[in-house]
Amino acid sequence: MAKILITEFMDEAAVDDLRRDFEVYYDPDLVDKPEQLLKRITDTDGLVVRNRTPVRGALLERAQRLRVVGRLGVGLDNINVAECEQRGITVCPATGANDAAVAEYVIATAMFLLRGCYRANAAVIAGDWPRQPCVGREIQGKMLGLVGFGGIARQTADRARALGMTVAAHDPFVAGDDAAWDGVQKLELGPVFAGADVVSIHVPLNDATRGLVDATLLADMRPEAVLVNTARGGIVDEQAVIDALVAGRLGGAALDVYATEPLTAAAGGCFRNVPNLILTPHIAGVTEESNVRVSAVTASNVKRVLAMA
Repeated sequence: MAKILITEFMDEAAVDDLRRDFEVYYDPDLVDKPEQLLKRITDTDGLVVRNRTPVRGALLERAQRLRVVGRLGVGLDNINVAECEQRGITVCPATGANDAAVAEYVIATAMFLLRGCYRANAAVIAGDWPRQPCVGREIQGKMLGLVGFGGIARQTADRARALGMTVAAHDPFVAGDDAAWDGVQKLELGPVFAGADVVSIHVPLNDATRGLVDATLLADMRPEAVLVNTARGGIVDEQAVIDALVAGRLGGAALDVYATEPLTAAAGGCFRNVPNLILTPHIAGVTEESNVRVSAVTASNVKRVLAMA
């Protein structure tokens, strides 16, 4: 019987589905036990991971039986895809299964940042009643700028337009005559940052995008504009965002991803007391519903590949 190793959290129903046909070892904390992980990978046929398990180097060297990697999500920067291909290992992302969750996160955090009232709890409790400082802005009539125009960005655009926003995007890999551009303005990168009230990042992390959003691009943004990053932390210069927020050159930011994950107490210290900043622990694509979808798709992908052997 083929063996499957699951190193991060997965919906229990999908785990049970895999157990019907395979020997499954499921430990959602195995990603934090590298020695055990390397020991167990030696006789594993299928591996299921999220974004924290590094599928490269020593792990692949020991994974002599591995035939498939099921990714609970879509980003593949933690997986050496080229080496997997060389070794005959199929990599299966759960494409599209968490698009809605990320799109809702982008819109929700953008609305919070524009409205600004989420910061009033302590003052209201204390009886200060700070109505004027809490008068924020509506999302209706604002421009959403998308960096990257794949599936998640397109769902974000749909929701934005339903709320009365205009939408512009930059993506040189989507043909100009693609029907997805209907109702969306196609722009170069600079004009997206200069013209948008909300900029949302939707590109993979690679050599071309690492450090893409730097101090120069942020300086082009309107001082009342906000930035949302749900893609990968290495794309955005975190210190440049902090500097812009502290100096009042940026209206707000929501960061769900970071150059180093998880943040250590030392690494996270730079974010303390930064105004108009929302920080979340890489959960934009994780909701109760999306976890069920992502897990089911991943289980199906792994079963399909192992059945072909």
